[in-house]
Amino acid sequence: MGVQEQYPFDVAAIRDDFPILDRLVGGDPTSPGQDEADDVGLVYLDNAATSHTPDPVVDTIADYYRSYNSNVHRGIHQLSQEASVAYEEAHDVVADFIGADGREEVVFTKNTTEAMNLVAYAWGLAELGPGDNVVLTQMEHHASLVTWQQIGKKTGAEVRFVEVTDEGRLDMADAEAKIDDDTEMVSAVHVSNTLGTVNPIRELADLAHDHDGLIFADAAQSVPNRPVDVAELGVDFLAFSGHKMCGPTGIGALYGRRELLESMGPYLYGGEMIRKVTYEESTWEDLPWKFEAGTPSIAQGIGLTAAIEYLEDVGMERIEEHESLLAEYAHDRLTDLGGVEIYGPPGDERGGLVAFNVEGVHAHDLSSVLNDYGVAIRAGDHCTQPLHDTLGVAASARASFYLYNTVEEVDALVDAVREARDLFA
Repeated sequence: MGVQEQYPFDVAAIRDDFPILDRLVGGDPTSPGQDEADDVGLVYLDNAATSHTPDPVVDTIADYYRSYNSNVHRGIHQLSQEASVAYEEAHDVVADFIGADGREEVVFTKNTTEAMNLVAYAWGLAELGPGDNVVLTQMEHHASLVTWQQIGKKTGAEVRFVEVTDEGRLDMADAEAKIDDDTEMVSAVHVSNTLGTVNPIRELADLAHDHDGLIFADAAQSVPNRPVDVAELGVDFLAFSGHKMCGPTGIGALYGRRELLESMGPYLYGGEMIRKVTYEESTWEDLPWKFEAGTPSIAQGIGLTAAIEYLEDVGMERIEEHESLLAEYAHDRLTDLGGVEIYGPPGDERGGLVAFNVEGVHAHDLSSVLNDYGVAIRAGDHCTQPLHDTLGVAASARASFYLYNTVEEVDALVDAVREARDLFA
């Protein structure tokens, strides 16, 4: 059976919803849109950075602006009421999608980074002090690592890092040693955006809770492509971004257990998040609005709802299966190519991405050559600079897959890598 015959859904039909996948590239990148020199078909393999947006989601956003564009929670007129209902119901959709206990546990943010900062500042500054520690992993994205690092400096709390094994997995023996009775927070990435490692979040959650600590899961690379249930994971906080899951940019979500969010003070102050204001004192609005100061990302929140509905129509289990199939296929083909070092677990034990280096070729040069063949990948440290230092490399190339990618696109990647390798030989 060919790999294509193992697709869990009709990929060609999915691709019809993403017209950008049909465009040609190769022209002047400083001139957005089709250029007369564009003559190479796009092979988009940079989904871990940002996925594309299907027509139904674009149509939903356009319908908001064309039909009921208005501010929320501030007007009695019909447009404001319609916008308010749609925006509030978007929280319900997200809550159902991740297994939260109602909209009160879902705060809309700009992205995962803002969600991480919200908890670090609203909870961390109030709860952490000398003698406490926060435990991270060596594979954390800068959104987690830098944020908790800076909170540690402000509060005097120690920041510890669970080590990564040579196979790219989390060293759980080291985790058990570093999570202790002084651990107030464990912050761990669910799926590594560099190694593709799927971390045992439930195990980490149990460790944290055994020591009366909390756990924050960075789910930016898991919520878009696999079923995620916050109750099953046992997490206290979890965050993800819409632009990695067929949604618009500028919208993300923070899940927090209700009692924790209720105990936390606001992160930002201003309009909408207040209940009563005098010249001397202010009180705060109910959840989740207490954490959504000012005019929120209304169109983006409504667009995120459409993205979730689109993904659910395909099926999250099937999206995970498809990504895993492509990741394993890419891992095996790049390995067979020779002269390629791949980072992270084996192909059948990773999320939908492959980070690698080609012998004798810098990752940036590789990406540039691949671009000539229309293949779009990421090159650099992927916001995991300390992890790359641990791996002993300055940068890596990363191909990441999503529901609309195909085996033929993986083949195009491998062929272009071969050409680059031979060019620099």
